[in-house]
Amino acid sequence: MKLPPAIERFVVAWGEMGEVWGVNRSVSQIHALLYASDRPLPAEEIAELLRLARSNVSNSLKELLGWSLIRRVSVLGDRRDFYEVEADIFEMVRRIAEGRKKREIDPAIAALRHCVEAAEGDGRVSAEAQRRFRAMLAVTEGAARNVDEVLALPTPVLQKLLKMGGVVARLAGLVSGGRSRRSQGGAG
Repeated sequence: MKLPPAIERFVVAWGEMGEVWGVNRSVSQIHALLYASDRPLPAEEIAELLRLARSNVSNSLKELLGWSLIRRVSVLGDRRDFYEVEADIFEMVRRIAEGRKKREIDPAIAALRHCVEAAEGDGRVSAEAQRRFRAMLAVTEGAARNVDEVLALPTPVLQKLLKMGGVVARLAGLVSGGRSRRSQGGAG
């Protein structure tokens, strides 16, 4: 079996992008293959199409299941497990963002809170270091709140916001002509 050139290119590109984002190439490529497929695929076919070891496919499928980016489905008359992707792009992005927040941002906040608490009780930590810890914690907590708020928006609202692009920021006076006040030398 051979993939059509457009799908093969998508699978390769998604695998490369995944590596940049810290995701195993095989995991990203399997996700891309399932996203481009109009039918559920069994692990054996995935391995054959992508020329990957069956064990690699199995481990990658477990990771994708853990992120809730794919689901195991049954096909009438076949005893094998088949896999299909979450095809709604907004839901897929939500799940990725939620997973990354849970695995990366939330532990960072917990660590920063611990550092702030420990620094406040330690006379050897300068006031400036304590201020920097609190500032980093405040920014990280703010980013986490913003992620949660955006993820909670209904898909139609997200679609409208994407179409608007930088209009919201320009209306709020935060940027003009595509440049932030900070990049223009302002107080940003």
